[in-house]
Amino acid sequence: MIAVALTVALALQKPGPPPSSADTAGGGASRPCEVAIDSMARAYTRPGTGTGGTATNYFGGGGIRAHCKGTTSTLAADTMAYFSALGRLDLLGRVKLRDTTIALDANFVSYFTRDERLEAHNNVVSVNRRTGSVLRGPNLTYLRALQGVRDTVEMRASGRPTVEYRETPDSGEPYIIVGDRIRFKGDDRVWAAGHVTIDRSDFASRSDSMMLDETRGFGVLVGQPRVEGKSGKTYTLVGSRIELGLVQREIRLVKALGRGKATGDDWVLTADTIHLLVDARKLQQALAWGDSSRPHAVAPLYTILSDSLAIDTPGEVLTESRAFGRALSTAKRDSTTAAADIDWIAGDSLTIRFVQERDSTGHERSRLQQIHAAGSARALTHHFDDRDTTAVPAINYSRGKAIAVALKGAKIARVVVAGRADGIHLEPRPPAPPPSDTAKAKPKP
Repeated sequence: MIAVALTVALALQKPGPPPSSADTAGGGASRPCEVAIDSMARAYTRPGTGTGGTATNYFGGGGIRAHCKGTTSTLAADTMAYFSALGRLDLLGRVKLRDTTIALDANFVSYFTRDERLEAHNNVVSVNRRTGSVLRGPNLTYLRALQGVRDTVEMRASGRPTVEYRETPDSGEPYIIVGDRIRFKGDDRVWAAGHVTIDRSDFASRSDSMMLDETRGFGVLVGQPRVEGKSGKTYTLVGSRIELGLVQREIRLVKALGRGKATGDDWVLTADTIHLLVDARKLQQALAWGDSSRPHAVAPLYTILSDSLAIDTPGEVLTESRAFGRALSTAKRDSTTAAADIDWIAGDSLTIRFVQERDSTGHERSRLQQIHAAGSARALTHHFDDRDTTAVPAINYSRGKAIAVALKGAKIARVVVAGRADGIHLEPRPPAPPPSDTAKAKPKP
């Protein structure tokens, strides 16, 4: 943005140029900008009423081209008007402002020299040349850094603008931010309100409002926030409030605070608080805890309930889960397993390990391989006869300091109990023998 101090006398050959202003190159300390008119087809002046006397207003048309003396900053427009009493410069028709930090296009621009404020309207396109971020919308207010007023550049836009948010011009795919109202402070802080959406090929969010602070690597979504991971295996996260942890504008942490619910391709996790750790745009780990809503993970063939829970998914592959505090896990053979045949294991803590196997469709799925319970461990398991899958299973209930359950396929293969072990094992009652011939014979009269 060019803080214009228009030296109209260069083109109009009239005395009394408008007061000097400053350029905003670098966005910091002011640097005087004396605008030299390079070309102007028509120019004239008109007297105007000013404070304490008569002021002069300046007008030009037929195509305006100008530059800031001693800099590369330029401006262009079809027509211009400068009202000296107001300290206001209007540029109309195909307005283009260029300097080292910003490129701005619009159909109408007003610049107020006294408070270093620029207002652009109608087909506004603003490009931050330092970061490569682009704003498009119906209007934009640009507030220059001004000593004693504001310490850094600010931008405000309404009318549902769209922002391509980048870290550097060559940083690749941007985040697309859309909201009813958007505000920037410097290059690294942005706020949005009113049906806010953020989209990228690997990430999407929806909320009523949001804030991003790149200096702190921190973001917040509030108002029915929802986040979706779209790279590889998908996930969604909702909560009362969602916070984002960022490193160089890459999302590394997504946190649901209050009524959290995370949904993956084959699991659902609910808890008061859920943290999703992301690297290389893929989910690597989920952490959950809470009091009013204890972590509860539900998959098609197993569940986990505890005071806190960690789920490891390096490279989006489920490998291990660890549950702590009144931990309970249930498992069943398949989706048709009766409630009476569901296995469960409980303890002060649980460690659950998974292996990858291909299903009938050829896709790799995580399957339970081993469950280890420690501290007041208890387990109820069902053991089916491999030779007769229709037979009633044996039932085993065990207690001990630690219990390890190994599975083969979807069935219990082995149960090992350690530390003051006890329990009970019930075999199914054998079928009744067929009746004998003598039992069938009728008694003689």
